[in-house]
Amino acid sequence: MKGNIMINNKKEKRKKVIAVLTAGGTGQRMQQDIPKQFIHIENKPLIIYTLEAFQSHPNIDVIIVACLEGWQDILKAYAKQFNITKLKHIVTGGATGQESIYNCLVELKKYYAEDSTIVVHDGNRGLVPHEVISDALSVYSSYGSAVAAIPCIEAVFVSEDGYTASKEIPRKKLYRTQTPHVYSLKKMLWAHNEAKKRHLENTTATCSLMNILGEEVHFSRGSEKNMKITTIEDIELFEAILHTKKENWLK
Repeated sequence: MKGNIMINNKKEKRKKVIAVLTAGGTGQRMQQDIPKQFIHIENKPLIIYTLEAFQSHPNIDVIIVACLEGWQDILKAYAKQFNITKLKHIVTGGATGQESIYNCLVELKKYYAEDSTIVVHDGNRGLVPHEVISDALSVYSSYGSAVAAIPCIEAVFVSEDGYTASKEIPRKKLYRTQTPHVYSLKKMLWAHNEAKKRHLENTTATCSLMNILGEEVHFSRGSEKNMKITTIEDIELFEAILHTKKENWLK
């Protein structure tokens, strides 16, 4: 069956913890010849760093990737090369992140119980620490949802023209969201079906869609290391973090 690698269609639907990775973007802002998720950093594609983070996490059972059209076979080859055994499904990414996630949900509904746990993560956040994934799962277990977030530490201003500003927003109440976002498969399917009914398209993130639909957002632990690769400068920072070792004297 298209999109399915190893799952037997006749098997009973079971409850699983499933990582949904979005890797369907073209990376136009990167201005490179290949999509950013396949750019090599230290001789390894960026998407493999992300896959390895979930492959090595003991609570993740299954991984599905929404992949850019035409790159599915390349992703399969890389997964085999780097022994990503939890990757069970690859689907074609959509025109937006929201559409890519929906494509994954439609695939997952065929094989897994609706009370399965869905961990949505950006495929280009390859340095997500295990503790961020673990805390997201813990918060989800307590509240039914989780969104990784970090407090905003910079001064934030509103600008109408992109050059001048006259209003500052107090940063005490501001948080920057990251991924993972964790919900049940049932809740995710409900949200995306509601989005279709209400003609809600291209929402910024899963938490944004849930917020529009009136769902409360519960924050879990984020990390500055959990950075999203968007520009060449981000790759330079990514490489720097890879070579950084925590000093013994730091608490």
